[in-house]
Amino acid sequence: MYTLSPLMIRSRSPPSLVLRMLSSCTSRPNPSPRLPLSTKPTSRNLQSSHLATNPCKMSQTMTVSSRCFTASTDPIPISSKPEFANPTPLVVVSFYKFADFPDHADFRKPLKELCEELRVSGGIILAPEGINGSICGTREAVERVLTFIQSDDRLKGLRRIESPVSPEEEALHHGHTSSSPLAAGEDAPFRWDHVRVKLKKEIVTLGMPTVSPIERVGKYVKPREWNTLISDPDTVVIDVRNNYETRIGKFKGAVDPLTTAFREFPSWVEDQFKCDEAAGKQSKLEMKDSNEITNEEVESSKQNMPKRVAMYCTGGIRCEKASSFLLSNGFKEVYHLEGGILKYLEEVPKTESLWEGECFVFDKRVSVEHGLAQGTFKLCYGCKQPVSDADMESPEWEYGVSCPHCYSSKSEEEKERARARQRQFENWGIIGGPDKGRRPTSKPDNEKRNNTQLSRSV
Repeated sequence: MYTLSPLMIRSRSPPSLVLRMLSSCTSRPNPSPRLPLSTKPTSRNLQSSHLATNPCKMSQTMTVSSRCFTASTDPIPISSKPEFANPTPLVVVSFYKFADFPDHADFRKPLKELCEELRVSGGIILAPEGINGSICGTREAVERVLTFIQSDDRLKGLRRIESPVSPEEEALHHGHTSSSPLAAGEDAPFRWDHVRVKLKKEIVTLGMPTVSPIERVGKYVKPREWNTLISDPDTVVIDVRNNYETRIGKFKGAVDPLTTAFREFPSWVEDQFKCDEAAGKQSKLEMKDSNEITNEEVESSKQNMPKRVAMYCTGGIRCEKASSFLLSNGFKEVYHLEGGILKYLEEVPKTESLWEGECFVFDKRVSVEHGLAQGTFKLCYGCKQPVSDADMESPEWEYGVSCPHCYSSKSEEEKERARARQRQFENWGIIGGPDKGRRPTSKPDNEKRNNTQLSRSV
């Protein structure tokens, strides 16, 4: 311990940081500092790092001596303990709005800057057809962001779903754990002080620009009315999500298209219901005089079409496009669950529910149950698919690398790259190493030149 002259210092940094700065005075400068390889991030360390960036009031009074290089056994007195403000509860809000938005690119910079200023994390997509996003932050900060978005008249009336965040889940959302390879990685969807605002062609990719929910869309069904609709034997219930989502939960009796991406949905519909053939028959009927149309021809044009279709997805956005697509292909009665599965799980009690399993979500919660409670599934960071406890008992499971659902599809080279990423996180607490995202102090050529000149002078 070092004795330092009486000097009152007020620090807004954590005490541990100040002590490290003081102790560094006695050691020789290290030209290439490295963290010990055994160092792993802990929730406590990451929490203190997070608090250092937060507007928490933190006051420390210390007595220090000017003899910074003189060793002594005297302790450094600290007059008071740090006092942290109670953390404000966080909230996750998913939202979207289809709109005619050709100048969407101009919206990106001010939106991203506002999110960064308010420390709102998450991901937002801007496209000519509207906006789609999921963000996390304090309620006040999130509401300010949503108010800014809706200041554009075209984006007023956002469809939104809100999920509260428990203290335990806050650690997951902000990456303050050492158990997740994405805790501080660049792919983390909810990392503190990090938001992605992307420009894309579509806010949800169907690959069919002619399908426009702005022009026509199916009928919305409230969560409380959904059970009655899907219990009708004349209703065909279709799950619009992908196979890795439907694998862990779906509505009772729902048809699973087994798609791996949303853009495969139109092909599945055409194969399943022979839409091209039915649409051709329908157009021929429309060209005929009404007196020439026979009952057989009418029935033939409708034989592949279900009387009624009810669709659902996670939050409702995919159903907007899917229902618009069905209507453009001759389907007459098309319904979809308003607010998606998340709204249903929030409003409908488990005792009355027709939902079976858990609902996959695109953030670090991985899955949710009734009441939007945290689910039991984890994420395979090799393929980003949900895995159960049983999956993690499989010999094909390797943390951060592979799981039973992706093991056979990955080459050894891909697995080795995943292992390298995992080692980076375990050693440094961040994928890419401790200098990830930092601007180099000098160019490599200049550094070599300086070292050469130094050796010559010596």
